[in-house]
Amino acid sequence: MPDVSLQSDIAWIDGGVTHIGTDHPKFKVDGEAPRRTVRLSPYGMAKTVVTNLQFAAFVRETRYRSDAHTYGWSFVFRGLLPTNVGQQAPGLPWWNAVDGAAWDTPLGIGSSWRDAPDHPVVHVSWNDARAYARWAGGRLPTEAEWEHAARGGANFALYPWGDEEPSDTNIFCNIWQGEFPVQNTCEDGYYGTAPAISFTPNPFGLFNMSGNVWEWCADPFKIRSLSAGAKARNLVARREKEKLMKGGSFLCHASYCWRYRIAARTGRQHDNSAIHTGFRIAFDPK
Repeated sequence: MPDVSLQSDIAWIDGGVTHIGTDHPKFKVDGEAPRRTVRLSPYGMAKTVVTNLQFAAFVRETRYRSDAHTYGWSFVFRGLLPTNVGQQAPGLPWWNAVDGAAWDTPLGIGSSWRDAPDHPVVHVSWNDARAYARWAGGRLPTEAEWEHAARGGANFALYPWGDEEPSDTNIFCNIWQGEFPVQNTCEDGYYGTAPAISFTPNPFGLFNMSGNVWEWCADPFKIRSLSAGAKARNLVARREKEKLMKGGSFLCHASYCWRYRIAARTGRQHDNSAIHTGFRIAFDPK
């Protein structure tokens, strides 16, 4: 079993009445609103996302083959690559489809996870994340569990640390700083991912609930609205078997992707993988 299954690495969270979503959405198309009340049973949440070292132990024991390995490629942010690596993804100007990119070769053939063993494992699909969670004796968290854990309780904080917006002088997480996508000042110390244990944890002791990597949740992606736009978006999500992601990533910036807010959300296909996507796991009390 990986270290994340040890009790010291899990925040045990009381159940009770809490909420999900917001009444002040930044991206209505994502289904952030409305805020609604939910009741949670007690649960545990890993204090960090799963790391490269932990995922390597899973693969070594189970011989698991990731979706990126099956397809033979994955998405990599162009700023992390030499100009001649990969092909630009149609409609995605800052992403390249890179042959050989996978969790163990994050920048493609010749790269290695061993260069960053304590960083989040990336290029993992929802399918991959669920397989690891089962092996580790846990599961993927629901959106409600994820939001409650990220806020550190039933408060109304915008971010895991409160309501203060990150800046070049007030650094709370690993996001893009500067002008996306042409310049990252790296005031937070990182161009790509940061170690899973970095920055100040939230009141529950959870690290990097905002920024660093998107985190898969158990839920299908769905917008709770009867509008024509929502119905059309939900139809696509069902057809593509999209699952929910929370937390934003090192590529988020308030100018275009203000999704490192706790209420923010997005959806991707269950077999989709990229260099800014990882996961953490939840646990049921024994």
